Amino acid sequence: MIDLLLQTAAGLTLAIWLLQELYIRRQVEQTWLSSVSGVMQEPSWFIWLSRGLAAVWIAWVVMILRYKDGDFSFVLVILTFLSGFVLLLEKSVFEKRRALFLKVPAVQDKLKGLDRVQQEQVEASVEREAVTAEYANSFFPVLVLVLILRSFLIEPFQIPSGSMLPTLEKGDFILVNKFHYGLRLPVLGTKVMEFEQVSRGDVMVFKFPDNPKINYIKRVVGLPGDVIRYENKRLFVNGEYMSQEHVGFDDLGGRQFQVLNENLDGVKHTIYKMMNYPFRHGEGEWTVPEGHYFALGDNRDNSKDGRYWGFVPDNLVVGKAFAVWLHWDSFLSIPRFDRNKIIE
Repeated sequence: MIDLLLQTAAGLTLAIWLLQELYIRRQVEQTWLSSVSGVMQEPSWFIWLSRGLAAVWIAWVVMILRYKDGDFSFVLVILTFLSGFVLLLEKSVFEKRRALFLKVPAVQDKLKGLDRVQQEQVEASVEREAVTAEYANSFFPVLVLVLILRSFLIEPFQIPSGSMLPTLEKGDFILVNKFHYGLRLPVLGTKVMEFEQVSRGDVMVFKFPDNPKINYIKRVVGLPGDVIRYENKRLFVNGEYMSQEHVGFDDLGGRQFQVLNENLDGVKHTIYKMMNYPFRHGEGEWTVPEGHYFALGDNRDNSKDGRYWGFVPDNLVVGKAFAVWLHWDSFLSIPRFDRNKIIE
C-alpha cells in the first residue's frame, strides 16, 4: 500500500511540475504580453494545487521516516533520484528558459511601460521556482547525505522483541556499522568491497531469509563449514562445548531466568535460559554451508533463530551492531539514555 502511495505521489508531482513548466507558465506569459495589465498571475486553481504539492513532499518524508521494513533503501534511492532529476532539469533547462524570457525584446518593451514595483513583481513571478523544484532543491542534499550515511556507514535500528535479552532489550535503539563487513550497493545488497570477515560472536543485523523485507538481529555462532549442535540447552561448535558460567537469576514478567556468561571462542557475552522450562525445543545439528552463517538469539528459550529457519546467506547481511544509543519503550514514554553501551 505504501509503495502504491509513493509511486502515485511521485508520478503526480512530476506530472504537475512538467505541466506548470511546459504549458501553464507559457500561457501566463503570453496572456501577460497581450494584455494591458502589469500583473502576471498564475490561475488560482493552480496556486492551490502548488500548495498541495508542498504537502505531498512533506508526506513523502514522513512516510520514509515511518517505513521500517526492508524496502526503506529502495524508497530512499527512488526519492533521491527523483529529487536529483527535478533539480537537474530545473537548473539546466527551466531556470535558463525563464532568464531568457526576460531578455526577449517584446518583454523588455512591456516592462519599460510599468512602474518599478510592477517590474519587480513581474520579474519575481517569472524567476520563481515551482513548488516541486523548490522542495527538490531543499531535499536533495539531505537525501543524498542520508543515503550515503545509511547505505555505507551507519544505520540506526530499533529492537522489536526480547529475543536478544539480556544483551539487548525491546525498545533499544542501536547503531549498525554498515562498512565493517564491506561496502554493499543499496537495494541490491551486492558487495563491491570487502573489509572484515564475519566472526563468531558478532551481533549481526541481516534480512530475514524467509522475508527479506524484515530485519533480524542475532548473534553469529556458526561460520561456513562449522558443525553446530544444540543439545540440552548447550551449544557445541565443531564438537567443542561453548562453556557457560552461571552468574545469577533474573525475573522478567513473572518468569525466572538463569543468567550465564557464554564463551564463544573467546567472545564472552551474557545469555538467558528460562528456569522451570522443561521443553527442549530447537535441538539438532546443522552443518553451515559456504557463504552462509548460523545465528542464535541470546535469550535461548525465547528466540526464533537459525534453529527454526536455517542459515543466513552472506548477501542478506546488513552490518554489525556495535552500540546502544537510546532506549524508548513506547511513543508515550520518555526516552532514556541509561542503557547506552557498546554491544559485546
